[in-house]
Amino acid sequence: MENKDVNRGYHILTYGCQMNVRDSEIIAGFVEDMGYQAVDLETADLVVLNTCSVRHSAENKVFGKLGELKHLKKKKPAMIVALGGCMPQTPGMVERLKKMDVDIVFGTFNIHELPRLIEEAQESRKPVVRVWEKHGPIIEPLPSIRNAGVSAFVNVMYGCNNFCSYCIVPYTRGRERSRHPEAIINEVEALAAQGYKEITLLGQNVNSYGRGLQEKVDFADLLHRVNQVSGLERIRFMTSHPKDMSQRLIDAIAEENKVCEHIHVAMQSGSNKVLQRMNRAYTRDHFLALTEKIRQRIPDIVLSTDIIVGFPGETEADFLDTLDMVEKIRFETAFTFMYSVREGTRAASLEDQVDLETKKNRLLRLNKVQYQLAYQFNKSLEGTIQEVLVEGPSKTDPDLLTGRTRGNTIVIFPGGKDLIGRLIHVRITEGKTFSIFGEPIQATG
Repeated sequence: MENKDVNRGYHILTYGCQMNVRDSEIIAGFVEDMGYQAVDLETADLVVLNTCSVRHSAENKVFGKLGELKHLKKKKPAMIVALGGCMPQTPGMVERLKKMDVDIVFGTFNIHELPRLIEEAQESRKPVVRVWEKHGPIIEPLPSIRNAGVSAFVNVMYGCNNFCSYCIVPYTRGRERSRHPEAIINEVEALAAQGYKEITLLGQNVNSYGRGLQEKVDFADLLHRVNQVSGLERIRFMTSHPKDMSQRLIDAIAEENKVCEHIHVAMQSGSNKVLQRMNRAYTRDHFLALTEKIRQRIPDIVLSTDIIVGFPGETEADFLDTLDMVEKIRFETAFTFMYSVREGTRAASLEDQVDLETKKNRLLRLNKVQYQLAYQFNKSLEGTIQEVLVEGPSKTDPDLLTGRTRGNTIVIFPGGKDLIGRLIHVRITEGKTFSIFGEPIQATG
Protein backbone atom coordinates (compact mmCIF):
# COMPACT_ATOMS: atom_id res chain seq x y z
CA MET A 1 0.00 0.00 0.00
CA GLU A 2 1.22 3.51 -0.78
CA ASN A 3 1.91 6.20 1.86
CA LYS A 4 3.17 3.70 4.39
CA ASP A 5 3.20 4.93 7.98
CA VAL A 6 6.82 4.09 8.67
CA ASN A 7 7.90 4.05 12.34
CA ARG A 8 4.34 4.28 13.57
CA GLY A 9 3.05 1.81 16.15
CA TYR A 10 -0.26 0.03 16.57
CA HIS A 11 -1.91 -1.90 19.39
CA ILE A 12 -4.97 -4.15 19.09
CA LEU A 13 -7.27 -4.92 22.02
CA THR A 14 -9.38 -8.02 21.37
CA TYR A 15 -12.56 -8.89 23.25
CA GLY A 16 -14.74 -11.98 22.86
CA CYS A 17 -14.62 -15.19 20.91
CA GLN A 18 -12.19 -17.03 18.65
CA MET A 19 -13.79 -15.32 15.64
CA ASN A 20 -12.65 -11.97 17.03
CA VAL A 21 -9.18 -13.32 17.68
CA ARG A 22 -8.99 -14.33 14.03
CA ASP A 23 -10.36 -10.95 12.90
CA SER A 24 -7.69 -9.20 14.96
CA GLU A 25 -5.01 -11.19 13.14
CA ILE A 26 -6.45 -9.90 9.85
CA ILE A 27 -6.59 -6.34 11.20
CA ALA A 28 -2.92 -6.68 12.17
CA GLY A 29 -2.14 -7.81 8.64
CA PHE A 30 -3.82 -4.76 7.14
CA VAL A 31 -2.13 -2.20 9.40
CA GLU A 32 1.31 -3.79 9.11
CA ASP A 33 0.91 -3.58 5.32
CA MET A 34 0.47 0.15 5.94
CA GLY A 35 3.83 0.23 7.72
CA TYR A 36 2.66 0.15 11.33
CA GLN A 37 4.55 -1.96 13.86
CA ALA A 38 3.14 -3.70 16.94
CA VAL A 39 3.91 -1.76 20.16
CA ASP A 40 2.52 -1.50 23.68
CA LEU A 41 -0.60 0.54 24.33
CA GLU A 42 1.08 3.59 25.82
CA THR A 43 3.30 4.22 22.80
CA ALA A 44 0.80 3.36 20.07
CA ASP A 45 -0.15 5.83 17.34
CA LEU A 46 -3.11 3.62 16.38
CA VAL A 47 -5.26 1.68 18.86
CA VAL A 48 -7.86 -0.75 17.51
CA LEU A 49 -10.53 -2.19 19.78
CA ASN A 50 -12.08 -5.35 18.32
CA THR A 51 -15.23 -5.66 20.37
CA CYS A 52 -17.80 -8.23 21.52
CA SER A 53 -21.54 -7.83 22.14
CA VAL A 54 -22.53 -11.26 23.44
CA ARG A 55 -22.97 -9.83 26.96
CA HIS A 56 -23.20 -6.36 28.43
CA SER A 57 -20.19 -7.16 30.62
CA ALA A 58 -18.03 -7.36 27.48
CA GLU A 59 -19.34 -3.98 26.31
CA ASN A 60 -18.72 -2.44 29.74
CA LYS A 61 -15.08 -3.50 29.54
CA VAL A 62 -14.80 -1.67 26.24
CA PHE A 63 -16.41 1.49 27.62
CA GLY A 64 -14.01 1.37 30.55
CA LYS A 65 -11.06 1.07 28.20
CA LEU A 66 -12.34 3.98 26.09
CA GLY A 67 -12.32 6.07 29.25
CA GLU A 68 -8.66 5.19 29.80
CA LEU A 69 -7.83 5.97 26.17
CA LYS A 70 -9.47 9.38 26.46
CA HIS A 71 -6.88 10.33 29.08
CA LEU A 72 -4.10 8.85 26.94
CA LYS A 73 -5.24 10.89 23.93
CA LYS A 74 -4.80 14.08 25.92
CA LYS A 75 -1.10 13.24 26.12
CA LYS A 76 -1.00 12.06 22.49
CA PRO A 77 -3.58 14.10 20.53
CA ALA A 78 -2.51 12.54 17.22
CA MET A 79 -3.29 9.01 18.39
CA ILE A 80 -6.10 7.38 16.41
CA VAL A 81 -8.62 5.17 18.20
CA ALA A 82 -10.53 2.77 15.95
CA LEU A 83 -13.38 0.60 17.20
CA GLY A 84 -14.67 -2.37 15.27
CA GLY A 85 -16.15 -5.81 15.85
CA CYS A 86 -19.68 -6.61 16.97
CA MET A 87 -20.53 -3.56 19.09
CA PRO A 88 -20.98 -1.15 16.17
CA GLN A 89 -23.42 -3.62 14.56
CA THR A 90 -25.87 -3.39 17.49
CA PRO A 91 -28.80 -0.91 17.45
CA GLY A 92 -28.01 2.57 18.72
CA MET A 93 -24.37 1.83 19.44
CA VAL A 94 -22.84 3.98 16.68
CA GLU A 95 -24.45 7.15 18.03
CA ARG A 96 -23.16 6.35 21.50
CA LEU A 97 -19.64 5.74 20.22
CA LYS A 98 -19.60 9.06 18.35
CA LYS A 99 -19.73 10.79 21.74
CA MET A 100 -16.76 8.87 23.17
CA ASP A 101 -13.75 10.31 21.35
CA VAL A 102 -13.52 7.41 18.89
CA ASP A 103 -11.87 8.40 15.60
CA ILE A 104 -12.95 5.41 13.48
CA VAL A 105 -15.99 3.16 13.83
CA PHE A 106 -16.28 0.13 11.56
CA GLY A 107 -18.14 -3.18 11.73
CA THR A 108 -17.72 -6.91 11.17
CA PHE A 109 -18.63 -6.72 7.48
CA ASN A 110 -16.03 -4.18 6.31
CA ILE A 111 -12.74 -4.95 8.05
CA HIS A 112 -11.09 -4.76 4.62
CA GLU A 113 -11.92 -1.03 4.49
CA LEU A 114 -9.89 -0.23 7.62
CA PRO A 115 -6.72 0.99 5.80
CA ARG A 116 -8.80 3.49 3.81
CA LEU A 117 -10.64 4.60 6.95
CA ILE A 118 -7.33 5.18 8.74
CA GLU A 119 -6.06 7.31 5.88
CA GLU A 120 -9.32 9.27 5.84
CA ALA A 121 -9.13 9.91 9.59
CA GLN A 122 -5.51 11.03 9.31
CA GLU A 123 -6.31 13.48 6.52
CA SER A 124 -9.56 14.92 7.85
CA ARG A 125 -8.85 14.74 11.61
CA LYS A 126 -12.59 14.14 11.94
CA PRO A 127 -14.41 11.02 13.14
CA VAL A 128 -14.96 8.46 10.38
CA VAL A 129 -17.94 6.11 10.73
CA ARG A 130 -18.45 3.28 8.23
CA VAL A 131 -20.63 0.41 9.42
CA TRP A 132 -22.31 -1.82 6.84
CA GLU A 133 -25.83 -2.98 7.68
CA LYS A 134 -25.48 -6.13 5.55
CA HIS A 135 -22.58 -8.33 4.58
CA GLY A 136 -21.02 -8.29 1.14
CA PRO A 137 -19.22 -11.09 -0.71
CA ILE A 138 -16.38 -12.91 1.05
CA ILE A 139 -13.08 -11.29 0.11
CA GLU A 140 -10.08 -13.56 -0.50
CA PRO A 141 -7.23 -13.54 0.34
CA LEU A 142 -6.79 -11.28 3.35
CA PRO A 143 -3.49 -10.34 5.00
CA SER A 144 -2.83 -11.81 8.41
CA ILE A 145 -0.31 -11.53 11.24
CA ARG A 146 -0.57 -14.49 13.59
CA ASN A 147 1.24 -14.81 16.88
CA ALA A 148 4.01 -17.37 16.84
CA GLY A 149 2.84 -20.68 18.22
CA VAL A 150 1.76 -24.19 17.41
CA SER A 151 -1.97 -23.66 16.82
CA ALA A 152 -3.91 -21.38 14.49
CA PHE A 153 -7.53 -20.46 13.77
CA VAL A 154 -8.99 -20.77 10.27
CA ASN A 155 -12.42 -19.41 9.35
CA VAL A 156 -14.50 -21.79 7.24
CA MET A 157 -17.69 -19.73 7.29
CA TYR A 158 -19.23 -16.56 8.65
CA GLY A 159 -22.59 -15.65 10.13
CA CYS A 160 -25.47 -17.60 11.65
CA ASN A 161 -29.05 -18.38 10.60
CA ASN A 162 -30.24 -19.98 13.83
CA PHE A 163 -31.57 -16.94 15.73
CA CYS A 164 -31.47 -18.41 19.21
CA SER A 165 -33.69 -16.04 21.17
CA TYR A 166 -30.91 -14.97 23.60
CA CYS A 167 -28.17 -14.42 21.01
CA ILE A 168 -27.11 -11.26 19.18
CA VAL A 169 -24.70 -12.99 16.78
CA PRO A 170 -27.04 -13.30 13.75
CA TYR A 171 -27.56 -9.54 13.96
CA THR A 172 -23.87 -8.65 14.33
CA ARG A 173 -22.36 -11.31 12.03
CA GLY A 174 -25.08 -11.61 9.39
CA ARG A 175 -26.37 -14.63 7.50
CA GLU A 176 -24.35 -17.78 6.86
CA ARG A 177 -21.68 -17.60 4.13
CA SER A 178 -19.13 -20.33 3.39
CA ARG A 179 -15.58 -19.91 2.16
CA HIS A 180 -14.61 -21.94 -0.88
CA PRO A 181 -12.85 -25.16 0.14
CA GLU A 182 -9.84 -24.34 -2.06
CA ALA A 183 -9.26 -21.09 -0.15
CA ILE A 184 -9.45 -22.95 3.17
CA ILE A 185 -7.08 -25.71 2.02
CA ASN A 186 -4.60 -23.15 0.68
CA GLU A 187 -4.60 -21.35 4.03
CA VAL A 188 -4.15 -24.58 6.00
CA GLU A 189 -1.31 -25.72 3.70
CA ALA A 190 0.44 -22.37 4.20
CA LEU A 191 0.07 -22.67 7.97
CA ALA A 192 1.48 -26.21 7.96
CA ALA A 193 4.42 -25.01 5.87
CA GLN A 194 5.05 -22.27 8.45
CA GLY A 195 5.28 -24.90 11.21
CA TYR A 196 1.83 -24.79 12.78
CA LYS A 197 0.94 -28.25 14.06
CA GLU A 198 -2.74 -27.73 14.86
CA ILE A 199 -5.56 -25.76 13.28
CA THR A 200 -9.04 -25.01 14.58
CA LEU A 201 -11.72 -24.59 11.92
CA LEU A 202 -14.14 -21.85 12.95
CA GLY A 203 -17.81 -21.29 12.22
CA GLN A 204 -20.84 -20.27 14.26
CA ASN A 205 -22.34 -23.59 13.14
CA VAL A 206 -19.95 -25.69 11.06
CA ASN A 207 -22.82 -28.07 10.24
CA SER A 208 -24.01 -25.40 7.79
CA TYR A 209 -20.73 -25.31 5.90
CA GLY A 210 -21.20 -25.53 2.14
CA ARG A 211 -24.60 -23.89 1.95
CA GLY A 212 -24.58 -21.25 -0.77
CA LEU A 213 -21.59 -22.69 -2.60
CA GLN A 214 -21.98 -23.97 -6.16
CA GLU A 215 -19.86 -26.99 -5.30
CA LYS A 216 -21.74 -29.68 -3.39
CA VAL A 217 -19.66 -29.94 -0.22
CA ASP A 218 -20.37 -30.20 3.51
CA PHE A 219 -18.25 -29.99 6.65
CA ALA A 220 -17.54 -33.72 6.69
CA ASP A 221 -16.11 -33.40 3.17
CA LEU A 222 -13.97 -30.47 4.32
CA LEU A 223 -12.58 -32.47 7.26
CA HIS A 224 -11.59 -35.29 4.91
CA ARG A 225 -9.75 -32.81 2.68
CA VAL A 226 -8.01 -30.92 5.49
CA ASN A 227 -6.89 -34.24 6.97
CA GLN A 228 -4.79 -34.82 3.84
CA VAL A 229 -2.67 -31.66 4.34
CA SER A 230 0.96 -32.67 4.77
CA GLY A 231 2.74 -31.47 7.91
CA LEU A 232 -0.45 -30.89 9.86
CA GLU A 233 -0.76 -32.98 13.03
CA ARG A 234 -4.13 -32.04 14.52
CA ILE A 235 -7.51 -30.66 13.45
CA ARG A 236 -10.11 -29.16 15.76
CA PHE A 237 -13.33 -27.30 15.03
CA MET A 238 -16.05 -25.28 16.69
CA THR A 239 -18.95 -25.02 16.93
CA SER A 240 -21.42 -27.75 15.90
CA HIS A 241 -25.13 -27.13 16.61
CA PRO A 242 -26.94 -30.13 18.15
CA LYS A 243 -30.01 -29.74 15.93
CA ASP A 244 -28.29 -30.79 12.70
CA MET A 245 -25.04 -32.57 13.54
CA SER A 246 -25.02 -35.37 10.96
CA GLN A 247 -23.90 -38.99 11.09
CA ARG A 248 -21.55 -38.13 8.21
CA LEU A 249 -19.78 -35.59 10.41
CA ILE A 250 -19.58 -37.99 13.36
CA ASP A 251 -18.13 -40.65 11.04
CA ALA A 252 -15.56 -38.20 9.65
CA ILE A 253 -14.38 -37.35 13.17
CA ALA A 254 -14.09 -41.07 13.95
CA GLU A 255 -12.30 -41.97 10.71
CA GLU A 256 -9.75 -39.20 10.19
CA ASN A 257 -6.59 -39.62 12.24
CA LYS A 258 -5.79 -35.91 12.54
CA VAL A 259 -9.25 -34.87 13.74
CA CYS A 260 -9.10 -34.70 17.53
CA GLU A 261 -11.46 -36.60 19.80
CA HIS A 262 -13.14 -33.51 21.16
CA ILE A 263 -16.53 -32.03 20.29
CA HIS A 264 -18.02 -28.87 21.73
CA VAL A 265 -21.78 -29.25 21.50
CA ALA A 266 -23.81 -26.60 23.34
CA MET A 267 -26.77 -28.00 25.28
CA GLN A 268 -27.77 -24.65 26.87
CA SER A 269 -30.64 -26.22 28.86
CA GLY A 270 -32.04 -29.63 29.75
CA SER A 271 -35.64 -28.45 29.79
CA ASN A 272 -37.80 -28.89 26.69
CA LYS A 273 -39.82 -25.81 27.61
CA VAL A 274 -36.72 -23.65 27.96
CA LEU A 275 -35.13 -25.08 24.81
CA GLN A 276 -38.26 -24.16 22.87
CA ARG A 277 -38.24 -20.61 24.24
CA MET A 278 -34.55 -20.37 23.36
CA ASN A 279 -35.44 -21.42 19.78
CA ARG A 280 -32.84 -24.18 19.90
CA ALA A 281 -34.85 -26.48 17.56
CA TYR A 282 -34.18 -29.73 19.45
CA THR A 283 -35.46 -31.54 22.54
CA ARG A 284 -33.64 -33.05 25.49
CA ASP A 285 -34.30 -36.52 24.06
CA HIS A 286 -32.72 -35.51 20.75
CA PHE A 287 -29.66 -34.12 22.54
CA LEU A 288 -29.30 -37.19 24.75
CA ALA A 289 -29.56 -39.52 21.75
CA LEU A 290 -26.98 -37.43 19.87
CA THR A 291 -24.40 -37.62 22.67
CA GLU A 292 -25.01 -41.35 23.07
CA LYS A 293 -24.49 -41.83 19.34
CA ILE A 294 -21.27 -39.81 19.47
CA ARG A 295 -19.87 -41.75 22.43
CA GLN A 296 -20.76 -45.06 20.79
CA ARG A 297 -19.07 -44.16 17.49
CA ILE A 298 -16.05 -42.42 19.10
CA PRO A 299 -15.38 -44.14 22.46
CA ASP A 300 -12.53 -41.80 23.47
CA ILE A 301 -14.48 -38.62 22.72
CA VAL A 302 -14.34 -35.70 25.13
CA LEU A 303 -17.54 -33.64 25.18
CA SER A 304 -17.70 -30.02 26.27
CA THR A 305 -20.80 -27.84 26.36
CA ASP A 306 -22.35 -24.46 27.19
CA ILE A 307 -25.19 -24.14 29.71
CA ILE A 308 -27.28 -21.09 30.59
CA VAL A 309 -29.18 -20.95 33.89
CA GLY A 310 -31.95 -18.51 34.76
CA PHE A 311 -33.32 -18.07 31.25
CA PRO A 312 -36.65 -16.18 31.36
CA GLY A 313 -39.40 -18.46 32.61
CA GLU A 314 -37.02 -21.15 33.90
CA THR A 315 -38.65 -22.81 36.91
CA GLU A 316 -37.01 -24.97 39.56
CA ALA A 317 -38.34 -28.02 37.69
CA ASP A 318 -36.75 -26.78 34.46
CA PHE A 319 -33.43 -26.30 36.24
CA LEU A 320 -33.63 -29.80 37.72
CA ASP A 321 -34.10 -31.10 34.16
CA THR A 322 -30.79 -29.44 33.30
CA LEU A 323 -29.03 -31.00 36.29
CA ASP A 324 -30.48 -34.37 35.27
CA MET A 325 -29.06 -34.05 31.75
CA VAL A 326 -25.63 -33.02 33.07
CA GLU A 327 -25.53 -36.09 35.31
CA LYS A 328 -26.75 -38.39 32.51
CA ILE A 329 -24.35 -37.13 29.81
CA ARG A 330 -21.36 -36.47 32.11
CA PHE A 331 -19.70 -33.69 30.14
CA GLU A 332 -15.96 -33.61 30.69
CA THR A 333 -16.06 -29.80 30.54
CA ALA A 334 -18.87 -27.25 30.73
CA PHE A 335 -18.90 -23.48 30.32
CA THR A 336 -21.71 -22.26 32.55
CA PHE A 337 -23.39 -18.85 32.58
CA MET A 338 -26.20 -16.93 34.18
CA TYR A 339 -28.61 -15.57 31.60
CA SER A 340 -28.10 -11.85 31.01
CA VAL A 341 -30.47 -9.65 29.05
CA ARG A 342 -29.12 -8.79 25.63
CA GLU A 343 -30.99 -5.88 24.02
CA GLY A 344 -31.92 -6.54 20.43
CA THR A 345 -32.76 -10.20 21.03
CA ARG A 346 -36.21 -11.73 21.41
CA ALA A 347 -35.49 -13.02 24.92
CA ALA A 348 -34.89 -9.48 26.16
CA SER A 349 -38.60 -8.69 25.77
CA LEU A 350 -39.81 -11.70 27.75
CA GLU A 351 -41.57 -10.60 30.93
CA ASP A 352 -40.87 -13.54 33.25
CA GLN A 353 -37.23 -12.72 33.97
CA VAL A 354 -35.58 -14.76 36.73
CA ASP A 355 -34.23 -12.75 39.67
CA LEU A 356 -30.48 -12.46 40.19
CA GLU A 357 -30.32 -14.37 43.48
CA THR A 358 -32.10 -17.35 41.96
CA LYS A 359 -29.73 -17.31 38.99
CA LYS A 360 -26.71 -17.18 41.28
CA ASN A 361 -28.04 -20.07 43.36
CA ARG A 362 -28.67 -22.22 40.30
CA LEU A 363 -25.25 -21.48 38.86
CA LEU A 364 -23.58 -22.54 42.12
CA ARG A 365 -25.59 -25.77 42.22
CA LEU A 366 -24.84 -26.54 38.57
CA ASN A 367 -21.14 -25.88 39.01
CA LYS A 368 -21.01 -28.11 42.09
CA VAL A 369 -22.29 -31.02 39.99
CA GLN A 370 -20.10 -30.23 36.99
CA TYR A 371 -16.93 -29.74 39.06
CA GLN A 372 -17.42 -33.17 40.58
CA LEU A 373 -17.79 -34.69 37.10
CA ALA A 374 -14.65 -32.87 35.94
CA TYR A 375 -12.75 -34.15 38.96
CA GLN A 376 -13.86 -37.72 38.28
CA PHE A 377 -12.82 -37.44 34.64
CA ASN A 378 -9.43 -35.94 35.49
CA LYS A 379 -8.82 -38.63 38.12
CA SER A 380 -9.67 -41.32 35.57
CA LEU A 381 -6.73 -40.14 33.45
CA GLU A 382 -4.20 -40.91 36.18
CA GLY A 383 -1.78 -43.58 35.03
CA THR A 384 -2.75 -43.21 31.35
CA ILE A 385 -0.33 -42.11 28.66
CA GLN A 386 -1.59 -39.18 26.61
CA GLU A 387 -0.33 -37.62 23.40
CA VAL A 388 0.23 -33.93 24.21
CA LEU A 389 1.02 -31.03 21.91
CA VAL A 390 3.38 -28.78 23.87
CA GLU A 391 2.22 -25.15 23.68
CA GLY A 392 4.68 -23.33 25.93
CA PRO A 393 5.39 -22.37 29.55
CA SER A 394 2.57 -22.88 32.04
CA LYS A 395 0.68 -19.70 32.95
CA THR A 396 0.63 -20.74 36.62
CA ASP A 397 4.29 -21.79 36.81
CA PRO A 398 6.67 -20.65 34.02
CA ASP A 399 9.20 -23.29 35.10
CA LEU A 400 6.78 -25.96 33.87
CA LEU A 401 5.34 -26.60 30.42
CA THR A 402 1.73 -26.87 29.33
CA GLY A 403 0.07 -28.67 26.45
CA ARG A 404 -3.18 -30.24 25.33
CA THR A 405 -4.27 -33.81 24.82
CA ARG A 406 -6.23 -34.77 21.74
CA GLY A 407 -9.31 -34.41 23.94
CA ASN A 408 -8.39 -30.74 24.57
CA THR A 409 -7.46 -31.38 28.20
CA ILE A 410 -4.67 -29.12 29.49
CA VAL A 411 -1.73 -30.94 31.09
CA ILE A 412 1.10 -29.37 33.12
CA PHE A 413 4.47 -31.11 33.21
CA PRO A 414 8.24 -30.51 33.54
CA GLY A 415 10.44 -30.20 30.48
CA GLY A 416 12.82 -28.05 28.48
CA LYS A 417 11.78 -25.34 26.03
CA ASP A 418 13.07 -27.51 23.19
CA LEU A 419 9.84 -29.51 23.57
CA ILE A 420 7.63 -26.54 22.63
CA GLY A 421 5.80 -27.24 19.40
CA ARG A 422 6.36 -30.99 19.58
CA LEU A 423 4.04 -33.90 20.16
CA ILE A 424 5.14 -35.88 23.20
CA HIS A 425 3.79 -38.74 25.29
CA VAL A 426 2.97 -37.77 28.86
CA ARG A 427 2.04 -40.10 31.70
CA ILE A 428 -0.67 -38.47 33.81
CA THR A 429 0.39 -38.50 37.46
CA GLU A 430 -2.32 -36.43 39.15
CA GLY A 431 -5.79 -35.23 38.22
CA LYS A 432 -7.44 -32.41 40.15
CA THR A 433 -10.69 -30.56 39.54
CA PHE A 434 -9.14 -27.74 37.55
CA SER A 435 -5.71 -29.06 36.59
CA ILE A 436 -3.87 -32.19 35.46
CA PHE A 437 -0.19 -32.95 35.98
CA GLY A 438 2.10 -35.42 34.24
CA GLU A 439 5.62 -36.60 33.39
CA PRO A 440 6.96 -36.64 29.81
CA ILE A 441 7.96 -39.99 28.36
CA GLN A 442 9.10 -39.27 24.82
CA ALA A 443 8.49 -37.04 21.82
CA THR A 444 6.43 -38.33 18.90
CA GLY A 445 6.88 -35.55 16.39
